[in-house]
Amino acid sequence: MTTTATSGQGIRAHRTSRPGRQAALAAGLLASVLVLAGLVVVSICVGSVSLPLSTFLDVLRGYDPNDPDHLIIATMRVPRTVVGLLAGAALGLAGAVMQGLARNPLADPGILGVNAGAALLMVLGISAFHVTHFTGYVWFGFAGAAAAGLLVYRIGSFGRDGVTPVKLALAGAAISAALGSVTTAVLLTDTDAFDQFRFWQVGSLANRDLAVAGQALPFLAVGAGVALVCGRLLNAMALGDDVARSLGVHVALAQGLAAIAVVSLCGAATAIAGPIAFVGLAVPHAARLLTGPDYRWVLLYSMVLAPSLLLAADVLGRVVAPPGEVQVGVVTAVVGAPVLVALVRRRKVAEL
Repeated sequence: MTTTATSGQGIRAHRTSRPGRQAALAAGLLASVLVLAGLVVVSICVGSVSLPLSTFLDVLRGYDPNDPDHLIIATMRVPRTVVGLLAGAALGLAGAVMQGLARNPLADPGILGVNAGAALLMVLGISAFHVTHFTGYVWFGFAGAAAAGLLVYRIGSFGRDGVTPVKLALAGAAISAALGSVTTAVLLTDTDAFDQFRFWQVGSLANRDLAVAGQALPFLAVGAGVALVCGRLLNAMALGDDVARSLGVHVALAQGLAAIAVVSLCGAATAIAGPIAFVGLAVPHAARLLTGPDYRWVLLYSMVLAPSLLLAADVLGRVVAPPGEVQVGVVTAVVGAPVLVALVRRRKVAEL
């Protein structure tokens, strides 16, 4: 059975590595980047107050703080677009790594308890330390995400076999439930904390500034670098731990690197944008449909497609209910729920 799996994976990897296939994948990635660039422009120009492209070009040529349109672009549209790019790329990469690490097509970054850990520390920061601004939220959110992720990984490593996908999933579910109950208890006893927390919990790109993005950027850069390095390792681990070891992969080290990437990426993204659902789950599947099983390409495509989805959802949320807006976390949940149902109903849902 192992020989059959190895042969099948080898055939698919060979097909992916053919020069013509490589050129097609590179062209597709370039097209995805161009689409993302177009969505960046749309995100900056479209909203409750739509602005022409010429205004954006005027801001690039010379920013005038006395011009209301320039002020909207520079202080509102550009920061939320940058946050959307960073958070989307992080969630896409984290989702792809998590699915490869757990060998589970329905795994998403929340399986490591990252969202629950970030939420708890955010609530404690608001309630105990009276943090009122997103520049403060980022540090509490990231610390909670990192602590929860490391705790889940440590619990999942207990036992003779070390870390396994099943133990990681069970530990993540248990830790998420425990941290969620503590968070609820704090919120029920502190209405002020609840009033502030609920705006973060829904998942949004609004009211963020470039200082928040700057705080998260080092963690995102490290996480992205580690995730992209994991491409070959995830390809080997997809064959099973025993086969990966026979190919010379240090499985424990590979799992540790993957966990570091997930915690860094998803922790920082959750801290700056809130717990945004389905991006880390749905985008890697879309990337895999385009690239095949080679994680070197899956990771690259996920890093580009995820911010495209997030920015498109954000723009949609701005225009569907004027003069207000629907938060991007709500839009991605509405779009992502049918995708999850379709994944569950697929016959080959367990195959990566």
